[in-house]
Amino acid sequence: MSVQVLHVTGARPNFPKAAPVVRALREHGVDQRLVHTGQHYDEQMSDVFFRQLGLPEPDVNLGVGSGSHAVQTGTIMTGLECLLSKEEPRLVVVYGDVNSTLAAALVAAKLQIPLAHVEAGLRSFNRAMPEEINRLVTDRLAEILFATSPDAVAHLANEGVAADRIHFVGNPMIDTLMVNLDRLDAARIRAALRLPERYLVATLHRPSNVDDAGDAAELTKAVHASADLLPVVMPVHPRGRASLAASGMFDHPRVRVVDPMGYVEFLSLVRGAAAVITDSGGVQEETTVLDIPCLTLRPDTERPVTITYGTNQLVDRAGLAVSVRAALDRPQRAPRTPPLWDGRAGERIADVIADFL
Repeated sequence: MSVQVLHVTGARPNFPKAAPVVRALREHGVDQRLVHTGQHYDEQMSDVFFRQLGLPEPDVNLGVGSGSHAVQTGTIMTGLECLLSKEEPRLVVVYGDVNSTLAAALVAAKLQIPLAHVEAGLRSFNRAMPEEINRLVTDRLAEILFATSPDAVAHLANEGVAADRIHFVGNPMIDTLMVNLDRLDAARIRAALRLPERYLVATLHRPSNVDDAGDAAELTKAVHASADLLPVVMPVHPRGRASLAASGMFDHPRVRVVDPMGYVEFLSLVRGAAAVITDSGGVQEETTVLDIPCLTLRPDTERPVTITYGTNQLVDRAGLAVSVRAALDRPQRAPRTPPLWDGRAGERIADVIADFL
């Protein structure tokens, strides 16, 4: 008998989304396989997540490594075509918007294997973002689309997706956050890194911020102005490290550079932060639930629910320090959680998949 469900993951953002789904499908007794494409292969970007999130060891690791978008996507497609032809799963499940997501969607479609997309319908409406292209193509090819927010449902409907293919389930990344909430020890990570009571966290890696030397110089000026207000801790993604170093980012005495962290360590750091500066997608969601001010250095976001319900705001580089100061002075308020971000999204996804099977 063929495998019932084959999950394809490949990069750090995928793993917290997949963990609740794998766990819930196990409760249904579904025969499943987990594939890691190896798009992120560093210990702190990959292996530690499997240990900390209770994900089973991948049944297959394609080990594709880094490369251009075309090289990486093509290499993943070649490996997945062989694997899917052999396994013949009844359903392929993909997560988020990374190159592994796109590659798996294309291969499944060519082999006429049904596809489910977890985190469907997110739109920045900015096609300069590679992730936006990945989202659009994956959603066009998916048979089952799992949406995390009402705006995502609306985008899919506006694009002509049939209502019976769209399932508003909530956010499985938040399931993982809630399961691990008691493990997030801000005091411990602060002591380990010898940080003061108040500090900022920055996660910056997008091409629009770090690839061009002029953009990187502007970013460095903005972060340095923020560091004049509070020390900045910056876990540095391998992508963009050289560009940021060349721009002088790490020369400010109150910019603290650390290596990428595991899931628990990073979110412990975020939980204790006075504010977070980011260009990441998932961090916008996690800070919303943790009620930490989030300043997103982008002109747009595919997660507007984090603005309407959460603590997120879009800022530009020129206004970053002013926005940081305002965030540090914000009055306390009762936190609000987006609809269905209740820690049970993985169960809802598993119920739909079980019915499909």
